[in-house]
Amino acid sequence: MKNIESYLILLSNIILLVSGQTMFKLGIEKIGGLDWVKMITSFYILGGLALYGIATILWFVVLSRLPLSVAYPLQSFAYVLGFLVAGIVFGETITLTRWSGMAIILLGVYVISR
Repeated sequence: MKNIESYLILLSNIILLVSGQTMFKLGIEKIGGLDWVKMITSFYILGGLALYGIATILWFVVLSRLPLSVAYPLQSFAYVLGFLVAGIVFGETITLTRWSGMAIILLGVYVISR
């Protein structure tokens, strides 16, 4: 049971990291670029930092429960989630080459998790 719980905590960490990146992107777009004064008062930027902080605490829990050689490679699943967010939320182009790369990452995540 502890192992399933550890993987769920890792998944939560990954979701928080991708959510934080999404908030960063939304914040930068809303601000219109790198305006440092606006960034330090942006709800999106501050929210993204908060999510990153929580994700870091969860990462410490994961590291206390799983081998680094398992946990760290599994975090590459964040690339896949980020890829999906880029297409769905931001309307970015998702080419066949990118889909192929994501499939390779997913295959790698599957192999490492076995």
